[in-house]
Amino acid sequence: MPQTPIRVLVVDDEEDFASALATRLTRRGFSARAAYSGAAALADLASQPAEVVILDLKMPGMDGLETLHRIRRRHPEVQVIVLTGHGTVASGIEGMQVGAADYLRKPVPIETLCTAIQAAAEKNRGGTTPRSGEEVP
Repeated sequence: MPQTPIRVLVVDDEEDFASALATRLTRRGFSARAAYSGAAALADLASQPAEVVILDLKMPGMDGLETLHRIRRRHPEVQVIVLTGHGTVASGIEGMQVGAADYLRKPVPIETLCTAIQAAAEKNRGGTTPRSGEEVP
């Protein structure tokens, strides 16, 4: 029986980036959608389940670390991968301490991101073979 696609929510205030990444992940067999703020991500997760959240740190309003804290409290089963171009070592350490499954810096090759998504999803279910592709801007 084929396994259902991993459900991924991409959260980034750069709407073009988030939408493009969700599209690229969908083309690689994931079930991906985008949210453009921490508040939108929490509302989305309340109405639609996701297994993995790809989360930017630097966002206006509720930043990524606060969003991560709230996701961990409200949806402890959801795995969060921090993907940021603005992160520091301290924010990476804090994110991992709060419970992020991984911490990646932009740009990251899409194959690396896909592998991280698969590894995060394996914490809740069996894994599949990673997909290869080009680099994420």
